[in-house]
Amino acid sequence: MADELQVKESVIRLTQGDIFGLPVEAIVYYARPDLVLGSGFGGAIAARGGPKIQEELKKLGTVQTTEAVVTSGGNLEARYIIHAVGPRFQEENLEEKLRSTMLNALRRAEENGVQSLAFPAMGVGFYGIPPEVCARETLGAVKKYLENPTGLREIIFCLIDSRELKPFQDQIKKLP
Repeated sequence: MADELQVKESVIRLTQGDIFGLPVEAIVYYARPDLVLGSGFGGAIAARGGPKIQEELKKLGTVQTTEAVVTSGGNLEARYIIHAVGPRFQEENLEEKLRSTMLNALRRAEENGVQSLAFPAMGVGFYGIPPEVCARETLGAVKKYLENPTGLREIIFCLIDSRELKPFQDQIKKLP
């Protein structure tokens, strides 16, 4: 299938739609450093997941760029939410920081025994990371991570629309 890539015992899949409807153990959220669930995706997490998630985040304080923390999924189908604080567009060392953010999110997933994980287009939208840059750096980081021994078996990139999906489709074809 053109929208997936087998990497050793794991698979990377691309899909378009609602990340909250995916049958995965964890979803990743591109979080703010203060871990406040704001508008957009954060607002949807707060509304669908309930107040427990923000309560858990308040106990964690602030997080530095590239770091990731884990909370429960509250009322969501996913058991966990990995809150990954990534770089903003035109920030120095953007690509390197985006790759580090991805690796930290993957590590937090493994620390919690997660086998299936869904990412949005990290930083695309509000934080202004171009979809092409996001696709190249995030898919590359995940593929490299899966080439080593891991308990992760399924990584899904859930993309909102064709503007996000196409660069990921183009990039996944380029991965060796």
